[in-house]
Amino acid sequence: MPKSRVVRTAEELQAAVADGVRDIEVSGTITGAPRVVLAPEVSLRGGRLEFGSKGVLLTRDNTVEDIEVVVPEHEVAIYADTTQTVWGTLTLRGVTTVGQVAIIALDAVRSGHVAIDGLMVQAADLRGRVDRPRGFGVEAMQGGLTVWNRQADASVQITAEIKNVAAGSARTPVRGSGVFVGGHGTDDGKASGGTLKVTTLTTGEIHTDGGISEGTADLISGGVFVISGAIVENVTNHGSVTTLGQNDMVLDNWGNVQTWTAHQPITSRGPSGIGFVNFSDIGTLVVQAPIQTYGKGARGFNLYDGSLGEASFESIKTHGDGSIGVQLSRPLPRLTIRKDLSTEGGEGLSLVKGVQMTLRAIALSIKPGGALGELHVGGAISTSGDGVVSVELEDRVGSWDVPGGIHATGSGSDGVHCTGDGSAPTGVIVTAGQGDDIVEVPPAA
Repeated sequence: MPKSRVVRTAEELQAAVADGVRDIEVSGTITGAPRVVLAPEVSLRGGRLEFGSKGVLLTRDNTVEDIEVVVPEHEVAIYADTTQTVWGTLTLRGVTTVGQVAIIALDAVRSGHVAIDGLMVQAADLRGRVDRPRGFGVEAMQGGLTVWNRQADASVQITAEIKNVAAGSARTPVRGSGVFVGGHGTDDGKASGGTLKVTTLTTGEIHTDGGISEGTADLISGGVFVISGAIVENVTNHGSVTTLGQNDMVLDNWGNVQTWTAHQPITSRGPSGIGFVNFSDIGTLVVQAPIQTYGKGARGFNLYDGSLGEASFESIKTHGDGSIGVQLSRPLPRLTIRKDLSTEGGEGLSLVKGVQMTLRAIALSIKPGGALGELHVGGAISTSGDGVVSVELEDRVGSWDVPGGIHATGSGSDGVHCTGDGSAPTGVIVTAGQGDDIVEVPPAA
C-alpha cells in the first residue's frame, strides 16, 4: 500500500482512507465528503475539508496538522473514537476548525495522550450538548475545545499537553465555553474517578457567549474552564479572554492547578460573570493585566472554595450593580493588587452557587472563613456607587498595605464594616464622603 497520497476530491479522499494510505495530504478544498475515519497511525494534513455533518474521527496514534476542518457550528469537527481501548497519542498541530474539537474518554477508552500545538476554533455552538459536568449548584457548558475524561474508574488516566489554543472572535464568539478540560467528578463538583493530567495548557485569544437566558440560575460557561478531575501543572493565558453573555465566567477552576498565569486582559461583559473564580485548588495565581467586568452582578475575583496559596493581580474594576470586586470565603495567605481595586455599581442581582441573590458592589468582601494573611494594594480600594460599603470584614486580615487608602464616595456609602473576627484596618486612611468611615457591626444573633 502507498505510504502517502495527495487527494483533491471527496472520492479520492475516501479511496485513500479505504486503501490504508498512512499519510494523506489534502490539496485545495474538498467538499461533500462523509465523515472521515482515520485508521490507527494514519496522518491527515493540508488543505481544507468541508462537511455537512461530523468531520474527522480519530482512532489511535493519529496526527492532524496544517488543515482546516469545517462543519456546521453545532457539529463536531474533530473527535475521538470511544470504542478504542487505547488511543495512543492523538496529535493536532496547526489546525483550524469551524465546529467543536471534542476528545472525550468514554465507553472502552482506558488510556491515551492528547498533544495539541496550535488550534483555532473559529466558531462552535455547544448549546445543544446534553452531557455537562455538575457542581456547586450549576452545570457547566462544554467548550469549543473539550478534552474530558468521563470514566468513573479512578485507574483511567488521560494525559495531555495543550498549547496555543484560541477560540472565537469578537464577531463570532464560541456559543458555550471556550477551552474546557476535565476529568470525572461528582454532582457536587468534586473529583471522583478518572483524571485528566495536563502538563501545560496555554491559550491565545478567547471570545465566548454562552447564550444563556437571562435569570437562569443553574447553567454557566467559562472562557477557560478547568473542571473537576483535571490536574494541571501550568495554565498560561497569553491572549486576552473575553466573555459576553449571562453567567459566562472568564477564568474558572474546579480542578487542581499548580500555577495559573494570565498575561492579557480578563473581561466579562455579561450579567453574573466573574473575572476569575476558584472552587478547588490552585498554588499560585498571577494576573498581569486588568480584570474588568461590566454586567450586573459580574464580580472580579471570588475564592469560594478549595485552596489558594497566593494571588496577584494588576487591577480589578467592576462597573455593574451587585458586582463585588474581590470576595474571599476561604483562607488566602497573600493577596496583591498592584494598582487599584474599585467598583462603580450599587445593589443588584448576582448568581451565587446556583441561586440569584441580591448583592452590593463591595470592593473587598472578607466572608467568615476567608481570613487573609497579607493584603497589598498599590493604589486605593474605592467604591463610587450608592448604598454600598468599600470593605466588608467578617474575618481577619493579618496585615494591611494600602497606601492609597479606602474610600467610599457614593450617597449613603460607608468605608469599612467590621463584624465578628474582622477588626478595623490599621495604618490605612479610610474616608466616606456621604456615610460613615468605619462601622462596627454587631454579630448576627
